[in-house]
Amino acid sequence: MPLRRKKAPAPEQVGPKPKGTGKITTRPGSRHAAVLGVGAYRPRRVVDNHEICEVLDSTDEWIRERSGIITRHFAGEGESVIDMAEAAAKGAIEMAGIAPEQIGCVIVATVTHPYQTPAAGPLLAVRIGADGAAAFDISAACAGYCHGVALASDMVRGGTTEYALVVGVERLSDFTDPTDRGTAFIFADGAGAAVIGPSETEGIGPTIWGSDGSQWDVIAQRDSWLEVRDQDLGWPAIVMQGQTVFRWAVWGMAPVAKRALDAAGVKIEDLDAFIPHQANMRIIDAMAKQLKLPEDVVIARDIATTGNTSAASVPLATERLIREGLAPRGGLALQLGFGAGLSYAAQVIRLP
Repeated sequence: MPLRRKKAPAPEQVGPKPKGTGKITTRPGSRHAAVLGVGAYRPRRVVDNHEICEVLDSTDEWIRERSGIITRHFAGEGESVIDMAEAAAKGAIEMAGIAPEQIGCVIVATVTHPYQTPAAGPLLAVRIGADGAAAFDISAACAGYCHGVALASDMVRGGTTEYALVVGVERLSDFTDPTDRGTAFIFADGAGAAVIGPSETEGIGPTIWGSDGSQWDVIAQRDSWLEVRDQDLGWPAIVMQGQTVFRWAVWGMAPVAKRALDAAGVKIEDLDAFIPHQANMRIIDAMAKQLKLPEDVVIARDIATTGNTSAASVPLATERLIREGLAPRGGLALQLGFGAGLSYAAQVIRLP
């Protein structure tokens, strides 16, 4: 007769036994999410290249040739990141046609809020009348707004919130060395915002995002806060390795943009607008060439009069295209943010 194996004893229960097998209740979300409204704020002070060259050893012609920038906006004295974000947020809420108290989450993308804590998000929520909303900041530099759109879209579809406000806002003039030929003429201030909410049809495609931390020093704050404290280095500025950024943006981001189109099931000829981060006019033009954009696709070139506003860049450019009637309401747009980190994010959206 074959030997029978003895049945192994059941493992001894460690700790208290579970009380039951009850299910966790979840909130039903919306099947689709969309950008329902956008808003923008550009500070009143307009700074031309001649004013920049009063300190910087350069010329108006050189700056235009290198960047495509003619003018940019600087925040006024005492005009904070939260002040600018509030103005942009109100425009987005008005276009979306909702009440501020309907907003369940506020996401602020910024790297220039001067406080390590508290974040700008909770303070902004109170300002706009979204008291009690979940609110926080994200730091992904020029890709921050597109990161925020991805988070907000998932929240709406997952049932975490019905409406979310995403704001990209920067006061980069505080973190710019006016004598640095690589950055002094590029950076500027401003805020752009979007309300993300439920939709009967899909309005936000899958996000293609990622990072390359091995190149963290290509765009970075010159000194850490600890070095500033211990070595009395003065206020830290943001510095950039221009040529490295140019190559990475042109050759590395075009494939990301194509992947975002594929993920959304959208052909490039179906696009109405291409809204890349407004880093540099030469980068924008080279990227459009790499993508082989059809002539009828509108390309955002807001940088000419707004400069590089990092996280505020994409929403500011989006608002201008809609306000000036350059892109159709309800049209398809490919938006792409990329910058310090190095971080990037791209998605196809339907314009509100």
